Amino acid sequence: MESINSDGEISDKSSINGDCSPISFNQNSHLNHAKNIDDISTPSELKFDQEFEFEDTFLTEKRKQIEEYLDNPDIVNVEQWKELARSKGGLISDEYRRKIWPLLVGVTQEEMTEPPSLDELSTHSEYNQVVLDVNRSLKRFPPGIPYEQRVALQDQLTVLILRVIIKYPHLKYYQGYHDVAITLLLVCGDRASFPLLCRLSYGPGAPLAPFMQATMQPTQHLLNYMLPVVRRADEHLADCLEKSGVGTMFALPWYLTWFGHSLPRYSDVVRLYDYFLAAPPLFPVYVTAAIVLHRAPQVRACEEDMAMMHCLLSRLPDDLPFEDILVTALKLYKENDPSDLESEVAALEKREEEQRRLDEERMRRRREVRRTGGSGLRARLARLALVLPRPLRTRGGALALAAALLAVYAYYRPDLFRINDDRKEIEWS
Repeated sequence: MESINSDGEISDKSSINGDCSPISFNQNSHLNHAKNIDDISTPSELKFDQEFEFEDTFLTEKRKQIEEYLDNPDIVNVEQWKELARSKGGLISDEYRRKIWPLLVGVTQEEMTEPPSLDELSTHSEYNQVVLDVNRSLKRFPPGIPYEQRVALQDQLTVLILRVIIKYPHLKYYQGYHDVAITLLLVCGDRASFPLLCRLSYGPGAPLAPFMQATMQPTQHLLNYMLPVVRRADEHLADCLEKSGVGTMFALPWYLTWFGHSLPRYSDVVRLYDYFLAAPPLFPVYVTAAIVLHRAPQVRACEEDMAMMHCLLSRLPDDLPFEDILVTALKLYKENDPSDLESEVAALEKREEEQRRLDEERMRRRREVRRTGGSGLRARLARLALVLPRPLRTRGGALALAAALLAVYAYYRPDLFRINDDRKEIEWS
């Protein structure tokens, strides 16, 4: 498994950061321009504190049902487990998740084998990269744990990722994969998290498989489904996004890590994982659309500027009502089946490709002007043409503009013109 790492491809890195640093003008030139999740945003520090000191009646009854099913596994099937995972409150606690998450994706007890030691895997070509990523993920570890436990957890996470890499060498490791792995490891432990992560990474309908291809183009294609979903639900909101040119890059870390990289509350992360493990592979994109729709008033109030809009959207509020958002996302999914959106996504990508070609042509012309070093009238006009509104770039518009400029120039600099009395012709002095 090769790493999707852009350290050696500076022009291909995204500078779209969660801390709202400036956006590169070249961000749309490649569909696989954001290979490094840590270049996109800094991981949030997880808060593991309990949100509520009480539990409503629905969750109390749900606990009883889960415990009954766990005590009598023969009376429950996988669809019933999935319904429990999707319904309000999800699987409630990690005690239940540890046993139920593997069942949601078909992991068996026989697959939960003892992991090898880290020393046995340390010669793998991806070892150093994985260790770097694991070290960057310390904010996702429980705070205040003793040093020895933290080191052991780091080693377990490194082993978990390397085991998957070794099993599926044709897949491409991406930075951000460790955010998914740490969530599975914290909940399920090192034995169960390995076959669970394998199920998510490889096989028919594996939700992480599109992220592990040679480029990020398959991921970008799937993330593009978000915009037609938003447009069908709120056309004015979609117009605001389109006019700003923000695209979908603000949501890339959410999708690649199932929000594990971006949310500060552990309870929100595992609640979403409950749902995603029991939902269709594309469902996280619909959750992304639901979040954008939830924040519609802020989006409408934001200046229609790419950097400003990206800065607003990329920072997730701490108090998002995820139970409501999941209900909205399910409604969006039922009303907008992915197969019904294919033509709209294709049209969107065609427009984006045309815009990329226009942007590349403008950049080429700018480089040409700089290369020739022209400082005369032709060079000045060429530079001016690059910033003109599109209607003035036509032949008729250009002639009209040239006539106007010439008249203004002659008015302010009459000394540069003279009348030849004999021939009655205007000549340049």
